[in-house]
Amino acid sequence: GMEGGELDWAIAFAKGNETRASRDLEANHYQTFGRQEPFANLVGPVKPRGDMTGLIVRGGYNGFSYADISEIVGIRKASIHHHFPSKVDLVRELVKRYREDGEASIVTLEQNVPVALDILNVYANHWAKCIEDASRPYCVCALLASELPSLPPEVATEVTNFFRFISSWLTKVMERGSKSGALNLTSEPHVEAEAFLATVYGAMLSARAYGEPEVFSTILVPALARL
Repeated sequence: GMEGGELDWAIAFAKGNETRASRDLEANHYQTFGRQEPFANLVGPVKPRGDMTGLIVRGGYNGFSYADISEIVGIRKASIHHHFPSKVDLVRELVKRYREDGEASIVTLEQNVPVALDILNVYANHWAKCIEDASRPYCVCALLASELPSLPPEVATEVTNFFRFISSWLTKVMERGSKSGALNLTSEPHVEAEAFLATVYGAMLSARAYGEPEVFSTILVPALARL
């Protein structure tokens, strides 16, 4: 496995295109998402922001090099190669950590929001706020998924694992919601999960294409209303 210092390199490599929002995530939370959303009170301590994926979101897997990282972070390329011999190693670890952070966030969400429809609303509103304040305007795994045929197999596998994780979680939410009566599904839970996931990421793409953050909510509001 990798040592803690090596993980730091994975987090730091996209530093140059990081959001200007506060690195104090507690303050940032209450200034953005937590300002008006229900169930938004934080539970437990909040660590500083990580997963600075800006270079990938801006240019994709092939849109950055170790020279870019060296210039942004202020370290020699040889030092980067020492921790990550290849870009494959670096991006694979980044995507893996991105998924693990998502898993941890969903555990907290599930603990605090019991109703299925509320969970879907909180999830959608999270992305709406991220797009609006540019703290995370696009999912790095969605960007990499669009490049999947040209990605190294090791990276492609991690990207696919991320989507399988999100799909599996949403399927469970749909199942619970259908059984409790909180959701009115017209298809099987796994189909509804895939449709909702496609809607979220399609709306994300449209907001980026038009350069208008509000497009995301314009698409998601009626999609959620149908559930």
